[in-house]
Amino acid sequence: MKLDRIRKNPEFRVVYRKGKSCSNYLLVMYVFKNYKNKGDNSSFNRVGISVSKKVGKSVIRSRVKRLISESYRLNKDMLKQQGYDFVFVARTASNDKSYKEIEKAMKDLFRKSGLIND
Repeated sequence: MKLDRIRKNPEFRVVYRKGKSCSNYLLVMYVFKNYKNKGDNSSFNRVGISVSKKVGKSVIRSRVKRLISESYRLNKDMLKQQGYDFVFVARTASNDKSYKEIEKAMKDLFRKSGLIND
Protein backbone atom coordinates (compact mmCIF):
# COMPACT_ATOMS: atom_id res chain seq x y z
CA MET A 1 0.00 0.00 0.00
CA LYS A 2 1.29 3.46 -0.81
CA LEU A 3 0.36 4.99 2.55
CA ASP A 4 2.77 2.81 4.49
CA ARG A 5 5.94 3.87 2.62
CA ILE A 6 8.43 6.57 3.48
CA ARG A 7 9.55 8.00 0.15
CA LYS A 8 10.59 11.62 0.52
CA ASN A 9 13.95 12.82 1.81
CA PRO A 10 12.47 15.13 4.52
CA GLU A 11 10.52 12.17 5.94
CA PHE A 12 13.72 10.09 6.14
CA ARG A 13 15.56 12.97 7.80
CA VAL A 14 12.89 13.33 10.51
CA VAL A 15 13.23 9.65 11.40
CA TYR A 16 17.04 9.85 11.40
CA ARG A 17 17.09 12.98 13.55
CA LYS A 18 14.30 12.29 16.05
CA GLY A 19 14.16 8.50 16.12
CA LYS A 20 15.99 5.88 18.13
CA SER A 21 18.35 3.43 16.45
CA CYS A 22 19.14 -0.23 16.94
CA SER A 23 21.66 -2.19 14.93
CA ASN A 24 23.19 -5.56 14.29
CA TYR A 25 25.69 -6.90 11.77
CA LEU A 26 23.25 -6.78 8.80
CA LEU A 27 20.81 -3.92 9.42
CA VAL A 28 20.36 -0.63 11.22
CA MET A 29 16.80 0.27 12.22
CA TYR A 30 15.60 3.76 13.11
CA VAL A 31 12.26 3.95 14.97
CA PHE A 32 10.20 7.10 15.38
CA LYS A 33 6.77 7.31 17.02
CA ASN A 34 4.84 9.39 14.50
CA TYR A 35 1.49 10.65 15.73
CA LYS A 36 0.49 11.68 12.21
CA ASN A 37 0.18 8.06 11.04
CA LYS A 38 -3.57 7.90 11.42
CA GLY A 39 -5.94 6.33 8.94
CA ASP A 40 -9.73 6.29 8.99
CA ASN A 41 -10.15 4.37 12.23
CA SER A 42 -6.69 3.24 13.26
CA SER A 43 -3.03 4.11 13.10
CA PHE A 44 -0.50 2.40 10.84
CA ASN A 45 3.24 1.90 10.51
CA ARG A 46 5.36 3.30 7.69
CA VAL A 47 8.61 1.82 6.45
CA GLY A 48 11.53 3.17 4.45
CA ILE A 49 14.49 1.21 3.14
CA SER A 50 17.90 2.64 2.36
CA VAL A 51 20.63 0.65 0.61
CA SER A 52 23.92 2.37 -0.16
CA LYS A 53 26.03 1.88 -3.28
CA LYS A 54 28.65 0.38 -0.98
CA VAL A 55 26.46 -2.72 -0.71
CA GLY A 56 26.84 -3.53 -4.39
CA LYS A 57 25.63 -2.82 -7.88
CA SER A 58 22.00 -2.11 -8.69
CA VAL A 59 20.93 -5.75 -9.00
CA ILE A 60 22.30 -6.58 -5.56
CA ARG A 61 20.85 -3.42 -3.99
CA SER A 62 17.42 -4.19 -5.43
CA ARG A 63 17.59 -7.75 -4.14
CA VAL A 64 18.47 -6.54 -0.64
CA LYS A 65 15.58 -4.05 -0.73
CA ARG A 66 13.17 -6.80 -1.79
CA LEU A 67 14.39 -9.11 0.99
CA ILE A 68 13.98 -6.41 3.62
CA SER A 69 10.52 -5.35 2.44
CA GLU A 70 9.29 -8.94 2.21
CA SER A 71 10.62 -9.73 5.66
CA TYR A 72 8.84 -6.69 7.07
CA ARG A 73 5.61 -7.54 5.24
CA LEU A 74 5.51 -11.06 6.65
CA ASN A 75 6.47 -10.05 10.20
CA LYS A 76 4.59 -6.77 10.72
CA ASP A 77 1.72 -8.57 12.45
CA MET A 78 4.07 -9.50 15.30
CA LEU A 79 4.49 -5.86 16.34
CA LYS A 80 2.76 -4.73 19.53
CA GLN A 81 1.91 -1.19 18.53
CA GLN A 82 1.07 0.87 15.48
CA GLY A 83 1.88 4.44 14.51
CA TYR A 84 5.64 4.12 14.01
CA ASP A 85 8.00 5.10 11.24
CA PHE A 86 10.75 2.57 10.53
CA VAL A 87 13.82 3.15 8.39
CA PHE A 88 15.99 0.13 7.63
CA VAL A 89 19.54 0.77 6.45
CA ALA A 90 21.33 -2.22 4.93
CA ARG A 91 24.96 -2.75 5.86
CA THR A 92 27.54 -4.02 3.38
CA ALA A 93 27.46 -7.51 4.94
CA SER A 94 23.86 -7.96 3.74
CA ASN A 95 24.78 -8.18 0.05
CA ASP A 96 25.09 -11.98 -0.09
CA LYS A 97 22.74 -13.06 2.68
CA SER A 98 19.64 -15.21 2.33
CA TYR A 99 16.08 -14.30 3.23
CA LYS A 100 16.22 -16.26 6.49
CA GLU A 101 19.29 -14.33 7.66
CA ILE A 102 17.69 -10.97 6.85
CA GLU A 103 14.48 -12.02 8.61
CA LYS A 104 16.40 -13.16 11.69
CA ALA A 105 18.28 -9.84 11.81
CA MET A 106 15.02 -7.88 11.51
CA LYS A 107 13.34 -9.87 14.29
CA ASP A 108 16.42 -9.27 16.43
CA LEU A 109 16.10 -5.52 15.90
CA PHE A 110 12.39 -5.56 16.76
CA ARG A 111 13.22 -7.52 19.92
CA LYS A 112 15.98 -5.07 20.87
CA SER A 113 13.64 -2.11 20.47
CA GLY A 114 10.90 -3.79 22.52
CA LEU A 115 8.28 -3.72 19.76
CA ILE A 116 7.77 -7.44 19.17
CA ASN A 117 5.27 -9.76 20.82
CA ASP A 118 7.22 -12.74 22.13
